[in-house]
Amino acid sequence: METISNIKPARPIRRLAISPWSIGALAIAVVVLAPIIAVFAIALFPTENIWPHLLATTLPRYLSNTLVLMLSVGALAACVGTGAGWLVARYRFPGAGWLEWVLLLPLAIPAYVGAYALVDFLEYAGPVQTGLRQMFGWQNARDYWFPEIRSMGAAILVLAAALYPYVYLLTRAAFREQSAEGEDVARSLGAGALARFFRIGLPLARPAIAAGSAIVMMETVNDFGTVDYFAVQTLTTGIFSVWLESNNAGGAAQISTVVLVLVVVLLTLEKSSRRSIRFFSMSNRQRPPERVYLSGGWGWLATGLCLLPILLGFVLPVSVISSHALENANRWSDPGLIRALTNTLTVGGIAALLTVLAGVFLVYGVRMSGRVLPGILMPLTTIGYAAPGAVLAVGILIPLAAIDHSLADTVLLLTGWDPGLILTGSAFALVLAYCVRFFAIAQGAADGAFGRVPPSLGMAAQSLGRTKGQVLSSVYFPLVRGSIGSALLLVFVDCVKELPATMLLRPFNYDTLATRVHDQASLENLGDASPGALLIVAVGLVAVGLLARANR
Repeated sequence: METISNIKPARPIRRLAISPWSIGALAIAVVVLAPIIAVFAIALFPTENIWPHLLATTLPRYLSNTLVLMLSVGALAACVGTGAGWLVARYRFPGAGWLEWVLLLPLAIPAYVGAYALVDFLEYAGPVQTGLRQMFGWQNARDYWFPEIRSMGAAILVLAAALYPYVYLLTRAAFREQSAEGEDVARSLGAGALARFFRIGLPLARPAIAAGSAIVMMETVNDFGTVDYFAVQTLTTGIFSVWLESNNAGGAAQISTVVLVLVVVLLTLEKSSRRSIRFFSMSNRQRPPERVYLSGGWGWLATGLCLLPILLGFVLPVSVISSHALENANRWSDPGLIRALTNTLTVGGIAALLTVLAGVFLVYGVRMSGRVLPGILMPLTTIGYAAPGAVLAVGILIPLAAIDHSLADTVLLLTGWDPGLILTGSAFALVLAYCVRFFAIAQGAADGAFGRVPPSLGMAAQSLGRTKGQVLSSVYFPLVRGSIGSALLLVFVDCVKELPATMLLRPFNYDTLATRVHDQASLENLGDASPGALLIVAVGLVAVGLLARANR
C-alpha cells in the first residue's frame, strides 16, 4: 500500500490561452514582413532564371553605380550635416538662431524635384548658360565648356543637398549633449578650435554621424526619380528596366535581393560601429558647452557655410519651381492635377491612418500579451523602412496578382460573373506598400510614447475592471495622442513623396502628385509639373515644421 507521502500531486492542466492582442500583433507582423519574404521566394524560384545573364551583363554596372552613388552621397551629406551641426551647436554668429531651423528645410524637397530644378537652371537654355553667352558673346555650346548636368556628379550633389538634414539633426543633438569638461581641459592644454573638433567633438559624435549617414545611404538606394532623370543606372532603375521593359518579374526579384542584402549589410555595419564606440559621462552634473561668439569675418564665413546647403537644397528648387508655376498659372485648374491631388490625399490619408493604427495595436498588443514571439517579431517589422519602395513593389504585386486572379476565377466559376482584378486593379496594393514601407515610423512613435506611460496606470485601470481595450482608449490614448498625431502626419508626408512604389503599383490611369510630377518632368514639361511639385513641397514643409517643434 502506497503511503500518502509518496503520492505526487497532480499537475494542473494548462489551458492554451488565446489572446486576441497577441494574435493581432502576430498578424500585423506577418503582413509587414510578407513582402520581404516574397521577394526572396520569387528570386529563388523564378519562372525564367536570368541570373547568369544579369551577372554577365548589367548587374555589375548597376551594383558599382549604386555603391559609388551611395558612398559618395553618404560622405558628402555627413560632411555637410556634421559641419553645420557643429557650427550651430558650438558657435554664435550672424543668423545662427534662424539658420539652426532653416537648415532643416531641404527635407521638404523631394530629391527628384531638386533634380528637375537644377537641370532647368543649368541646362543650355537655362538662365546660367544664357547669361554666360550674353556676357561673353558666345554663340553656341562649341564656344565654351560647361560641365555635364545629367551625370553621376550632379546626382550626388542633388541627393546630398536633399538628405544632409538627417545627419545634421542627429549630430546637432549629439554636440549639444556633450559635456563642456573635455573641451575645457583641451583648451587649457592649448588645443585650438579645429583640434578640439577632431579630437573631442567628432569622436564623441561618431555614433550619431554613423546613424544619420546610414539613413542617407538607404534613402539614396531607394531613390528612383533623381537617378532616372540624370540617366544613372542603379539597382533601383534596374528593377524597373528588367520588370517593365523585359517583362521578367523573377529577374526583378533577383536584383531586389541584391538591394536587400546591401541594405542589411549597411544596417549591420552601422549597428556594429555604434556597439564598438561607447562613451559615458562620469560626472553627475554635466555642464553643456558654451557657444563661442564668432565676430568679424569668421562669423560671416560661418553664416555663408550654413547658407550654401540651404541655397542648393531649398532656395534653388523652390525658386525655379515657383517661377514656372507663376508663368503657367492656368495649370492649377488642370483636371489632371485635381485628380492627382485627390488621389494623393485619399491614398496617403488611408495608408497613414491604417499604418498608425496597426503600429499602435502591435506595440500595445506586445505589451499586453506578454508573449515571446510577438516581442521577437516587433523589431523585425522595421525592416520595411530600410527596404526600397521598388523592392516592396516586387514583393507585393506578384503575390497579390496571383491571389487576385485566383479570386476572380473562383467567383467566375461559382457565379458566372467576372469581378475583374479587385486587389491589383484598385489602390489596395498601393496602400499596402505605403503601410509596409512606413510602418517603422508609426511603430517607433507608438513604442516611444507607450514607454513614457507608467505601467502602474494600466494595471490600476485593469484592477478596477476595465478591459484591455478600455485601458487603451481611456488611459493610454489621451497620454500618447500627441506622438500618435505626429506619426500620422509624418507617415502621410512620406506617402505623398514616395515615387518608386507608386509608379510600380498604381492602377492604370491613376496618378498621384509624385507620379504626375515625374511624368511631366520626364517629358521636359516643367510648366505642367511645377504646380504638383509645389503642393508636395507645401506638405513637406508642414512635416519640417513639426520636426523642428519636436526638436527644440
